[in-house]
Amino acid sequence: MSQRRRRSLAFLTSGVLALPLLAGCGAGDEEGGPVAAGQDIAMTSRDRVADGGVVRWAVDTLPDTLNTFQADADATTARIAGAVLPQLFVMDAKGQPVANPDYLEKAEIVAREPKQVVLYKLNQQAVWSDGREIGAADFVAQWRALNGKDSAYWTARNAGYERIEKIERGKTDLEVKVTFAKPYTDWRSLFTPLYPKQVTGTPDAFNEGARGALKVTAGAFNLGAVDKKTATVALTRNARWWGRPAKLDTLVLTAVPRAERPAALAAGKLDMAEIDRTGADRIALAHRDAKAAKGAEGAGGAPAHGPGASVTAAQATMSWAIAYGADESKAKEEQASRAANAEAAKKYAEEQNALRTFAVRKSLEPAYTQLAMNGASGPLADERVRRAVARALDRKALAEIVLKPLGLPAKPVGSHLALAGQPAYADNSDALGGQDTQAAQALLADAGWRRGGKITEPAGAKAGPEASSEDDGKTPSGPGTGNDGLYVVGQDDERNGDERAGDEQGGAGNPQDARPAAGPGLSPALTVTPLAAQQQASLLAQADVARAAAGPDAARDTATTDTDAKGAPVREGDGAGQGKASAAPAPAKQARTSGSMLAKDGKALSLRFVLPSGPGSESLRAVGERIAQMLQKVGIQAELKKVADESFFKDHIASGQYDLALYSWPATAYPATDARPIFAKPEPAADGSLLVEQNYTRVGTDHIDQLFDQALGELDEGASRDLIRKADARIWAAAGSIPLYQRPELVAVKPSLVNAGAFGLGAPRFQDIGWKKSPAATEKNAKEKK
Repeated sequence: MSQRRRRSLAFLTSGVLALPLLAGCGAGDEEGGPVAAGQDIAMTSRDRVADGGVVRWAVDTLPDTLNTFQADADATTARIAGAVLPQLFVMDAKGQPVANPDYLEKAEIVAREPKQVVLYKLNQQAVWSDGREIGAADFVAQWRALNGKDSAYWTARNAGYERIEKIERGKTDLEVKVTFAKPYTDWRSLFTPLYPKQVTGTPDAFNEGARGALKVTAGAFNLGAVDKKTATVALTRNARWWGRPAKLDTLVLTAVPRAERPAALAAGKLDMAEIDRTGADRIALAHRDAKAAKGAEGAGGAPAHGPGASVTAAQATMSWAIAYGADESKAKEEQASRAANAEAAKKYAEEQNALRTFAVRKSLEPAYTQLAMNGASGPLADERVRRAVARALDRKALAEIVLKPLGLPAKPVGSHLALAGQPAYADNSDALGGQDTQAAQALLADAGWRRGGKITEPAGAKAGPEASSEDDGKTPSGPGTGNDGLYVVGQDDERNGDERAGDEQGGAGNPQDARPAAGPGLSPALTVTPLAAQQQASLLAQADVARAAAGPDAARDTATTDTDAKGAPVREGDGAGQGKASAAPAPAKQARTSGSMLAKDGKALSLRFVLPSGPGSESLRAVGERIAQMLQKVGIQAELKKVADESFFKDHIASGQYDLALYSWPATAYPATDARPIFAKPEPAADGSLLVEQNYTRVGTDHIDQLFDQALGELDEGASRDLIRKADARIWAAAGSIPLYQRPELVAVKPSLVNAGAFGLGAPRFQDIGWKKSPAATEKNAKEKK
């Protein structure tokens, strides 16, 4: 198994925070075009930033490790490393790597033949916090820890380090010469961050020593206390720092779940926090209400939104009548409910009043959301069907669902391997083609899928995909839980099959009877089937009847789940296990037509569409519903299955238990290295399973792998980028995943906090974050300079 970095879903979907444009220049400044959205950080010159102060910055969790090269490292690990450890190359505002002058005077390739040699000239002032100079010994120790030759080191990746042949001191202690056994185009990705030899010198120190503490650092900040009780990590100004000193005394990283951040901001526990659309809307409403109050005499009281705002006059009257009615038990219960609601409304109003003091800064994260198609089995194993799905999508409309309401540019992402502004970016979507309903229908017809085709199912089985629906046991079901049922686009369309299927449910009733009225959270084109418990009861009743008719041997057969050669449950209709001996007779088949939907070989073209159900995923679910509607137009039926966040990745994406899914990948400045495992062709393992690395679509080709390998070993940067673009075009053509839009980045900040906010593609300069000086202080400084 490759030791390339294994990223958790949290990392995959989180942005890499950035700050002001860093000094220096990167290769290919004019390539990639402009960024889709610039930084929104209130960039301010350092002379206008006050010295001192504290900033409390929200993070998702406290880190399990402070070693970024371990498997359980996360975004908080990376943020801490960026503030306290050497970053030899950092990202500028266009996501291009540039040499960091705080640590490097120069770094360049000084020889290409017979072998690649890179010479690093270190800043002569660069020292560790214990006073020792940063030098070749630190480079050697990190190389030996990460090159994969010593299995005692618990590393999550070795990409690039395994290509190094040797590291040695240059002409002086400030020079480090690295010789490569094989050429490596992404050499700038190495030694960032750089750990002191005290951490990387031995397996014990590497594996355990840096998990909860970093005794030696070399950044603008030192690592202070990690307090699990308060869920905070304190970063304090480094007195030994040789560069421009940090403006802040302390930067406090505070772990707050995203759903709780508006309340934490209002309570004064945070000064800056990345928030979701709901949080941004609350701040916008707070400003709107404040503005309205200025122009309205006597304005005040509870806002016209939040808890209780949707209660009608009739409902309020009924509540009052019950609370003060003759039935004492109901009255007591209603009074308690009214008191709780009043308290919630009061708290909400107080929070809204406090949220007026925050601003929302907006940009686009260095990550994109994609539609992933599982090409391992089922209809999507056919490239023509995958391409048809892609051609059915209006990617512009999907991007607008998420980005247009936020005032952000809604241009679809045109590359799997780079984002607009990065040197490797080029829109290669033409390799697949844009939205074209007729082309999609032609591809499906060529693959053998026809409208009005016959569908055969076991007698008594419910028509449509509900018969094979699975309930995620980790997700609570029912109204208000985020798992209100299995949404099936077109399921109740009378053209989609015979109506009699709904009459054979043993008295369960017509599914249309359970359909709620369309509202803001549910598209009118979507229908909800009975809840999981009702489905289970109905199906069990039908199974009991079938077993009674089939005889006692059938009961023994149903106790075992058919599995394929890999041990995974077989998808309905795959045909695996048909050769098993069984005493029970085959169930009788009933035929129906697919109507306006597509069918082939007796099966409807129905795809399982898995979406996360938790808070913060509302946009994904809205996009998923719209995609399902688009697919319905070309005859593809989509089952929208909402699953618990904690099981979404592990139990569905990584395990391949899905047909369609929406999730995000982070951008990288080093696609030849970082993107290869995402798109590598799966390889068979000794046990017959597939080694997919991070390619969760299971779609890949030898040609794509070859292009990545060529790009990785090409030292001409322009030629390497051309190879990356060719690889991207081939990835588009394979249609395993379809990039949709760059993720929005919304950050709530105190308006006086500068050089911080929505950071876009760049990398942080933590030493420049601070509080803006008051106008009086700025004027005083200007006079003193004169």
